Amino acid sequence: MRPLKTSAALLTSLTLAGTLCPVMAADPTASTTPAPAASKPDDWGKPAWLSDLSVGFKESYDSSVFLSSVNPGYYGSAYTIPPGSVKAGENAWSMVSTVSPRVGVNFLPWLGDAPGLQTASLVYAPEVVRYSEQPSENYSAHRVVAALHAKGDGWAFTGDNAFAYMDGNHFSPTYPGGYVTAWNSVAPRERRAQYQDRASVSLQYDYHQWFFRPTAALLYYDLKTARINVLGYQNYINRYDLNGGADAGYRLVPGLAATLGYRYGAQYQQQLAWSPYDASGTYQRVLLGLEGKPCSWLEGKIVAGPEFHQYDSDSATHITPVSDLNLLTYYGEASLAATLSPQDALTFKYKQWQWVSSVGKVPYFDSSYDLNYHRKFTRQLGLDLGGRLLEADYNSGSLPACRRNDLQYTVSAGLGYALNTHVSLSLAYQLDLGRNAQDNIPNPETRDYERNLVTAGAQCKF
Repeated sequence: MRPLKTSAALLTSLTLAGTLCPVMAADPTASTTPAPAASKPDDWGKPAWLSDLSVGFKESYDSSVFLSSVNPGYYGSAYTIPPGSVKAGENAWSMVSTVSPRVGVNFLPWLGDAPGLQTASLVYAPEVVRYSEQPSENYSAHRVVAALHAKGDGWAFTGDNAFAYMDGNHFSPTYPGGYVTAWNSVAPRERRAQYQDRASVSLQYDYHQWFFRPTAALLYYDLKTARINVLGYQNYINRYDLNGGADAGYRLVPGLAATLGYRYGAQYQQQLAWSPYDASGTYQRVLLGLEGKPCSWLEGKIVAGPEFHQYDSDSATHITPVSDLNLLTYYGEASLAATLSPQDALTFKYKQWQWVSSVGKVPYFDSSYDLNYHRKFTRQLGLDLGGRLLEADYNSGSLPACRRNDLQYTVSAGLGYALNTHVSLSLAYQLDLGRNAQDNIPNPETRDYERNLVTAGAQCKF
């Protein structure tokens, strides 16, 4: 049985959320581009239904495209790079050019006085990315985001869907010698041919101080890369998480509610043709939470509780490689936004949960912590500082070769300057450090990596 993990950051967040104190609530999305200096009518009379029309340009220097810093001396005298694949070598650098147009449609002006309808929108945000020194990593992304929100007397509906099609390489990279971590293979995975979908829907009914909220969510990956049984080649597999349930809530004070929730879900992990292993199964969650705006400066949502996994039983063609088919783990999630002053905003996001690996075989305990600070120096100039910690702990699996605990630390800084209401400029720096946290493994230094990413960009809004 896996012990329940309790984060000090989560406990601090719970304390903050439960304290009524005098300070304004920030936008949870940090951006290096500050708000325009002044709001004035569009020069060309943009129609009301056209909510967003812009194009962005970025030029970046990436010091380690594959996030690999393994000394070639560890590779051995012979390794295989399958046809179509590329070597994910030590500190393979590249200049990266990105063009990202964006168009958004607001359907409300066309729908007239639809009762209760607050949001009905569709955004198309493609992206074309080219790597000058690593052309295998070129891709085009097609992202579509849809939102439908409505509210009436005693009820509220929220539906959001983010779909992405990645037109990229159909072959994955190969890390010679199999020296790869849970995190350095994520960046090249996101550039490969695939479909992704993230959807959530909820319907809340209010009754005096109480509310009841049925909800459902989907996280879906369909990878279109070739699968080849060669050491170090990244066999990205299909996987999904689908769950549904409900929350019951009680408003403790105006702006702050306590919730009790339940989720029943299923996780799927595709089995590789040459391996009997996968970690598909079902789970149940019981969640306690706090949500709302307890004071003028703080807004957020926190949920946490036990998660009961039931993995599929072994069969003649399938083995679930876990230490316990009925595994007790922990689920926690938090999102907090604080406006410390009219010039200063702080956001914190946190999540811990049991998920299935993108390269097959075993599940892992996935943890992420994000802290971002935004400072508005003037109406035109803004600063963003960020920090992130990622952890992938595979010790719930029963395969000795898969036992590991991988970390990634990220720090970032960015400046944004709005020339006017239509044009803004940005400059950003990001440092990624990969580290090993597993004891008693050979050559732990092969899990370390470092990447420097420097980006200059411009955005034009019409």
